[in-house]
Amino acid sequence: MKSGERHDAIVIGAGIVGAACARTLSRDGLKVLVLDAAFAGGGTTAAGMGHIVLMDDSPEQLALTAYSAELWRELTPVLPRSVEMDPCGTIWVAEDDAQMDAVREKQRTYAAHDIPSETLSAARLHGLEPNLRSGLAGGLLVRGDAVLYPPAAALWLLEKARENGATIRESCRVDEIINGAVRVGTEVIEADVIVNAAGAEAGTLAPALPIVPRKGHLAISDRAPGFCRHQLVELGYLTSAHVMTNESVAFNVQPRSTGQVLIGSSRELVGWDGATNRRVLARMLERARLFMPGLSHLSIVRTWTGFRPATIDKLPLIGQYAANQWVAAGHEGLGITTSLGSAEILADLVAGRTPAIHAMPFSPMRSAVAAA
Repeated sequence: MKSGERHDAIVIGAGIVGAACARTLSRDGLKVLVLDAAFAGGGTTAAGMGHIVLMDDSPEQLALTAYSAELWRELTPVLPRSVEMDPCGTIWVAEDDAQMDAVREKQRTYAAHDIPSETLSAARLHGLEPNLRSGLAGGLLVRGDAVLYPPAAALWLLEKARENGATIRESCRVDEIINGAVRVGTEVIEADVIVNAAGAEAGTLAPALPIVPRKGHLAISDRAPGFCRHQLVELGYLTSAHVMTNESVAFNVQPRSTGQVLIGSSRELVGWDGATNRRVLARMLERARLFMPGLSHLSIVRTWTGFRPATIDKLPLIGQYAANQWVAAGHEGLGITTSLGSAEILADLVAGRTPAIHAMPFSPMRSAVAAA
């Protein structure tokens, strides 16, 4: 039955993308209701790594990550300590001369977009990260990258939305999106704009959207302050992360403000099977220890899994896909980085403004456009 309740906008999902959308839409003066099936800052946001990282897998991806990273930098002075924003930078680690060629190509791409980066010799790499194994060829340092604590960042964005008049309801699962409304159990709540920001479950609510869950494992060590000083990523990560294979692992670690080391990453296409795959987890940890042998001397205090919302072309879906229905989902492992930029694009499109970057590559209708 209809509740009689009406809002200008309903945002489904209180992860970091939904929280960012709630903030931008409410900032535009819309009466916003945020609904989450569990709790704010949960889901993929709580399960993932917290990197703000520029990625150049495609020109469109670089444009979105650079745009959004700049928005994060603008917010940094006002973020509370709980967000744990750490401008540690990223080092892309090269194992051999062939990968150093890839480093130099990556630097040229960044330079063409006015993104500062520094090629590192083997000696310079070792000086910056002495716990990396000897014999590595070098790397690329991107100082503007950062890491943060995603659940706290999502909660802060939601607090900004609340200050703009938004309402947040937890433990409130949306069962169905219908024309101009959502159904929650027997209650139907109406809105002019419905934003599907349900992360990996976005495709469940809207089966026409090409979003699938992609499972990943993470592990965190006990405290070892200074063991890892930058986010470290192997050059091979791009192949692991951005080719839709059934199973892959890659070296990716982050320093945390607690002094712990956050260790990733793995990817599996196994539907909604969230069980720990001990074989894949062991491969992931072995890969990390190959690059940082000293990890063998640190205790792993916790491991967990989560689901990334993946698309086949590795770009998120941002925009309108049906009457009254909008989407901001499919960010896979870049939801933290691109949340602010995605929300700005969405709010601009809803308001009829021209976004700061070209929005068509992220249109949920792009497959149909490309086929035309």
